[in-house]
Amino acid sequence: MNRLQTRPAPAITVTTRGEVTLAAPDYARTKLLAVLEKIDEPVLDVRVKLTQEPNHAVAKPSTAQATLDLNGRPVRAHVAAATMQEAVDLLQDRLNARIARVRTHHRHHRHHAERPVAGQEHRPQRRVLDAEERRIVRHKSYSLARQTTWAAVFELDAMDYDFHLYTDAVTGCDSLVHHDGPAGEYRIASAGTAPETEPGISASTDAVPELTVADAVSRLDLSGLPFVFFTNSETGRGNVLYHRYDGHYGVITPAD
Repeated sequence: MNRLQTRPAPAITVTTRGEVTLAAPDYARTKLLAVLEKIDEPVLDVRVKLTQEPNHAVAKPSTAQATLDLNGRPVRAHVAAATMQEAVDLLQDRLNARIARVRTHHRHHRHHAERPVAGQEHRPQRRVLDAEERRIVRHKSYSLARQTTWAAVFELDAMDYDFHLYTDAVTGCDSLVHHDGPAGEYRIASAGTAPETEPGISASTDAVPELTVADAVSRLDLSGLPFVFFTNSETGRGNVLYHRYDGHYGVITPAD
């Protein structure tokens, strides 16, 4: 007996942006229902966002994002493709993989890093803006979760993040985990004492730079990297300045 026969499926909220076809939301709901049929745990909420970029010169103008509340545990996937149908199909596959990872984690209580979930090549492309056009358009501040290294890696993958800022449970230092290299290996950096590593996770030996936000912008532009992790010279806390998909900047800072 499948899940939909034992409990009603949650409402699937689909929002669109840009010239998304009228058929796309129903197609997305059908694909998400197929995902839910395989889940035994209560799914409390399902939200999908479909975006069609107006720039036809972009190779992957169709993006699809979904976030599920899996009995209190958020799971997220974000993909891009040449067409919206392909994007939704990829979203279904990527979401299935991430849900399987969450369920495996809870079943076996794993305290070590697994192989990264494949699919970084399907991430949305960043819009290219000239340096003088770029602005910090989002400043997000929140209380950092106090996590072990393996828990931070799990959060990175479950939420389909490019990086995850957290407080190391052992050292108490602001730390960052991200995918590194072509194979997407896990790498940890710390704004203080280096965290304990786990099998399959490397720790950066480079000192985290102490910068102002303006200096971080300059470093990000010069480096060509997707983000810069730095110690804010005004607050002494670990911050992340990153390129947004719209071509502008975002910055993440601890709330306390």
